[in-house]
Formats: sequence, C-alpha cells, structure tokens
Amino acid sequence: MNIDEILNQREQTHGKFSDYARIASAFKTMFNAQKVTPFKLTVQDEALDMIFNKIARIGAGDPEYIDHWEDIAGYAMLVAKELKKIK
Repeated sequence: MNIDEILNQREQTHGKFSDYARIASAFKTMFNAQKVTPFKLTVQDEALDMIFNKIARIGAGDPEYIDHWEDIAGYAMLVAKELKKIK
C-alpha cells in the first residue's frame, strides 16, 4: 500500500486532516488557556493531548469507529495507573 492509499483509507475513519487539526488545536488552545492546576506528571499532559486528538478524530471522521473510543479509555487508564504508583 502506498502513502496515498494509506491517507485515503485513514480519511475514512479519521476525517480530513485539516478538519481534524482545526478541532484538535481548538481543544488544546482552550484547555491550556483555562487550566488552573498544573499537572504533576508528564504522562497527564501527553495523555490529555492524545485524548484531544482522538476527540478531534471523532468530530472530523467516523464517530462509530470503535478504536477512537477505546483509545480514549486506554490513555485515561494509563494516567490512572501512573497516579496509583505515586499515591
């Protein structure tokens, strides 16, 4: 499969990249401008970034694509595991 075929395939589930990028950027900008409490762990920041990306894919692409939803849960669980280690 060449890169154009891969991109066309991904667009079916993830939406157009320009739409996805606009949504993801808006989430991140809004959140970071309003965030009151800093994160203690780097994994919190990175997981939230990935969750925003997955939400953007839901908004720009196929909201029925199960992987988007499972990935959101997975990133949240990774943070929970790390927080449990330090509690």
